[in-house]
Amino acid sequence: MQLHHLKPKHKPKKKKRIGRGGKKGTYSGRGIKGQKARAGRKFQPIIRELIKKYPKLRGYRQKSREKFEVEVNLLILEKKFKAGEKITPKILIERRIIRKIKGKIPEVKILGKGELNKKLVIEGCMVSESAREKIEKAGGKIKS
Repeated sequence: MQLHHLKPKHKPKKKKRIGRGGKKGTYSGRGIKGQKARAGRKFQPIIRELIKKYPKLRGYRQKSREKFEVEVNLLILEKKFKAGEKITPKILIERRIIRKIKGKIPEVKILGKGELNKKLVIEGCMVSESAREKIEKAGGKIKS
């Protein structure tokens, strides 16, 4: 047996041609009148309508970057830390005072709510004016 001896078991099915006499005559499965019944019918693309609804904005648009910021009050630092300890965003995450947001370490801002009586060293955190006064009054240091 060779390749030219092979034949398909079934004949290929022929595509039904509608609208040429026979049983599928007259409207040929298209109904009566209207855009859908016409020959060469063209529909307006739906996507084009959606695009036209958007406002025209000029210039290059860049996606705004989300800022992840977390506030921590002095009251919490007073409870959770001992005198002379160093405070950084990483240490705050390890002690479970703050959490990572979308897998990133957030920027930490220390606010002045509560009293502070311990000397604390603060690094890599933003500090409000009232918190700065209280930390320096207690004998702590703020390193940027």
